[in-house]
Amino acid sequence: MHRENIIKELSFKAIRSSGAGGQHVNKTSSKIELTFDLQNSLSLTESEKLLLKNKLSSKLTKENVLILFCEETRSQHKNKELAIKRFLSLLKTNLTRKKKRKPTKPSRASLKRKAESKQRNSLKKAHRKKPKLA
Repeated sequence: MHRENIIKELSFKAIRSSGAGGQHVNKTSSKIELTFDLQNSLSLTESEKLLLKNKLSSKLTKENVLILFCEETRSQHKNKELAIKRFLSLLKTNLTRKKKRKPTKPSRASLKRKAESKQRNSLKKAHRKKPKLA
């Protein structure tokens, strides 16, 4: 994955932001809409595209386009930077493959310690009971 190439494939659109801000909000388009066409990306390999398609399926449109919004600040430029950072971190986290778990058995010593501890607890609780008179 080449960062510079992927950033070139992004498209941005400025929209009027909602929320507090008074007249400023009504005049300026500070909300950023970032779109990334996953299917037609030249920077990603086919295996990376498939992996992202599976992991980001809830965030993709039917045409496999990823859309992110950012309206945290009143500055369009800062929102654009934040959207790019969010996009890159999203790619980074979803492109890393998890290590496959190797099943292991508990050691003989740990099994012995566990059995002894269970026996101690059992005796402790048995001694709490009232003795049976028969």
